[in-house]
Amino acid sequence: MKKVVFTVADYGKDNDAGPKAKRDVDYYLSQSGFEVIHQQLNNKSKLDKIKTAYWVIPRLFNNVEKFDELFFQYPTYSSYVMKRLINKMRSKSKKLFFIIHDVESLRLFQNDQNYWDGERALFNATDGLIVHNHKMKRWLQENGVTVPMVELGIFDYNNPQKINQNSEYDRTICFAGNLAKSKFLDKISLQAGKLEIFGSYPSEHYLKGVSYHGQMSPDELPKKLTQNFGLVWDGYQLDTCSGKFGNYMRYNNPHKVSLYLSSGQPVIIWKEAALADFILRNNLGIAVNSLENLDDILENITENQYSEMKMNTIEIAKKLRKGDFIKSAVKKIENITE
Repeated sequence: MKKVVFTVADYGKDNDAGPKAKRDVDYYLSQSGFEVIHQQLNNKSKLDKIKTAYWVIPRLFNNVEKFDELFFQYPTYSSYVMKRLINKMRSKSKKLFFIIHDVESLRLFQNDQNYWDGERALFNATDGLIVHNHKMKRWLQENGVTVPMVELGIFDYNNPQKINQNSEYDRTICFAGNLAKSKFLDKISLQAGKLEIFGSYPSEHYLKGVSYHGQMSPDELPKKLTQNFGLVWDGYQLDTCSGKFGNYMRYNNPHKVSLYLSSGQPVIIWKEAALADFILRNNLGIAVNSLENLDDILENITENQYSEMKMNTIEIAKKLRKGDFIKSAVKKIENITE
């Protein structure tokens, strides 16, 4: 049986974690006997989109035998390329599945019915989808997606650094990400706790207890994640996750959660985030409504409570580093579509 995972990856900076989730899926599925087809796309170049759609994609598929299964890592972040691509993939595969990384109708195109009509049509042209979690699955079902769906649970993370085993509790937190869209960090002030920040576009000034520690690659960053917790938050406010990306947390699995957990860090996550259910069910951290009383939250966690979270996190880190979740989801979608 010929099984393929096909990835169209956008060009990115070396320290940009954006493509890592797709690279990790390639890596883990290659361990399960999948052939990897990988195509780069300069999403900012109109000429490159045209070239990819009308020359590169046909050249990729015209001279190959039909695949038994093709798992495509969705999206390409170019509707133009995607429309051309779906027909080629459909014609060249007995079964076509999407591994969903982003539902753009929930992310950048919220409440855009025309965009959703197109995206829904793409989803329904497949034989099945691997989606992030039950909340994403429910939204898709309620809005007209009719193909079978399997929940990933959480993204795996190929982490080359050693798992941090230190369980000493000293009320420290880290935050890693695009700091330009994380303006809530400007409002955090800590007396008892400490927050260490990593990423691009830092603010010029942070308040007491908050410090900036630079930007580094997704593979190097875990060396620095020695704090008690990784913080998962988005937007401009402390009392809720706001804006498009904050609302998106109600449905998606933020990849930074996998970064933290695979490094041995329990997490502090917004209570209304879809992934909060997974964190609480497995005792991998805490879920909170607000960061306004972050000092109190940290002080109310006992050393024994933290030790339990830490042990559970170390165990889940081992699974994330082996690709257990994507491998399991692939088997499930194959079984229900036989």
